[in-house]
Amino acid sequence: MLVLVSPAKTLDFENPPLTTEFTQPSLLEHSQVLIAECQKLTPVQIASLMKVSDKIAGLNAARFAQWQPNFTLGEAKQAIFAFRGDVYTGFDADSLSASQLQSAQTHLRILSGLYGLLKPLDLILPYRLEMGTRLVNTRGTNLYGFWGQIITDEVNRALIEQGDDIIVNLASNEYFKAVKEKSLKGRLITPVFKDCKNGQYKVISFYAKKARGLMARFIVEQQPKELAALLSFDLEGYYYSDAQSTASSPVFLRDEQA
Repeated sequence: MLVLVSPAKTLDFENPPLTTEFTQPSLLEHSQVLIAECQKLTPVQIASLMKVSDKIAGLNAARFAQWQPNFTLGEAKQAIFAFRGDVYTGFDADSLSASQLQSAQTHLRILSGLYGLLKPLDLILPYRLEMGTRLVNTRGTNLYGFWGQIITDEVNRALIEQGDDIIVNLASNEYFKAVKEKSLKGRLITPVFKDCKNGQYKVISFYAKKARGLMARFIVEQQPKELAALLSFDLEGYYYSDAQSTASSPVFLRDEQA
């Protein structure tokens, strides 16, 4: 199965990565085009465009100015170890064995506003450019227009390389919109995670994000090739609900937490 996840706003470039092995993003020539557009923006424009504080805008203006494509492990970091957030807490990359990290390299892809599509060991520099950013560029009025069919083609290529026809979408709506669903050459499965609160099962963002990371980790470890194997996911109290599921959207429930 090929798993798609979102990146995270929170980054960790302070702690060293747990491996010196790395790869380079496959779409860097496109990233360079985007960076050229971003380098034209003033901190004031960045603050308005990204709806961030002046401090964060200034930080990102400096990051854009310093970005260059020939980065090395000394200044960059592998994506799977650089991103921190709820999904990545659930995935817990720091505890992966060497063989599990290689499995992730095959079966996991990270959608990115700046890099398009990342393998876990792809090096990245610190950045903030969310996929929903309405950055006018040479290809359109936002990043969806910029990436067009490019990300989808990369997803299809990765799907073929990993060996079966199942794509598991664990990304947010903002990021998955960059994938052209009708052009995917595989079966798309979008799991839903619901937690019980006050007697009702509902999607609770914090828990659902962590659950996406848990399922990504489950797939990397178990390497299921059939949907039935995916439905056995049961980490941290989640269980499959046939009654609430559809063929393309399996639902996993968890009873109220103490």
